[in-house]
Amino acid sequence: MLLLYNGSMKTFTHIEHEYPILKRVTADDGTRVYQTPEGNAYPSVTTVTGLLNKKSIQEWRAKVGEKTANEISNRAATRGTRVHNLCEDYLNNKQPEIDMFDQSMWESFTPLLDRIDNVHALETPLYSDHLAVAGTVDCIAEFDGKLSVIDFKTSRKPKKLEWIKNYFMQCAAYAVAFEEMTKQPISRLVILMAVDDNDPILFIQNRDDYIDDFISLREDYSKLHNK
Repeated sequence: MLLLYNGSMKTFTHIEHEYPILKRVTADDGTRVYQTPEGNAYPSVTTVTGLLNKKSIQEWRAKVGEKTANEISNRAATRGTRVHNLCEDYLNNKQPEIDMFDQSMWESFTPLLDRIDNVHALETPLYSDHLAVAGTVDCIAEFDGKLSVIDFKTSRKPKKLEWIKNYFMQCAAYAVAFEEMTKQPISRLVILMAVDDNDPILFIQNRDDYIDDFISLREDYSKLHNK
C-alpha cells in the first residue's frame, strides 16, 4: 500500500549542467559498459568496485545456499530501489509515495535529506577519461553547505565505516568524473544510510583518502578483463 508523504517538504534548488548522454550496453563477456560520446566503452564504477567483495559474496552464497541468497539479495535490491526513488522524488520537489513498510524509516531519513541543497546532479550518468570508468551517481549537491558526492544506501543492520570502503571508492570516482566534466572539484564524500528498525547513519569522508585505492582496483580490473 502506497501512502503520500504528508510531512513538511523543503524546496530544493537545482543547478543546471549540460551532461552528455551515455549509452549502457552489455559487452561480449557479459560485463556492463557505458559508451561515451567519443566512442569509448568504459566499465561501470560499481563493476570495478565489485572486485573488492567478490570473494566474500561467493563464500556467503555458498554458506546460505543459492535460494536463500537470491531471496535476500532480491529483497535488498527492491528496498534499495524504493528508497532511491523516494530520495529522487523528494529532491526533485515531488511529493513521494511511500510504501507503508518504509514509512517509519523514511520519516527518520528526511532530516538528513533536508541538509542537502543546490543539487548539481541526481541519478546522472558521469564518466572519466582519466579513470576510464563511467556510472550513474546518486547525487551531487551541497551537504551542510559544502559540495559533496552523496550516496543513498539501505541496510538491514547498522554498518561500520571499515565495512563500506567500496562505497567511498565509488564516490571518489564520481568526484573525479564530475570535476573532469564541470571543472568543479569535490573533496567531500557523504553516505546517507537508511537502516531497518534503526536510526539512519551519516558517514563523511575525504575523496583523497580513497581515490588511489580506486585507481589501483581499476588497474586490477584491466588485468582481469583486458579493458
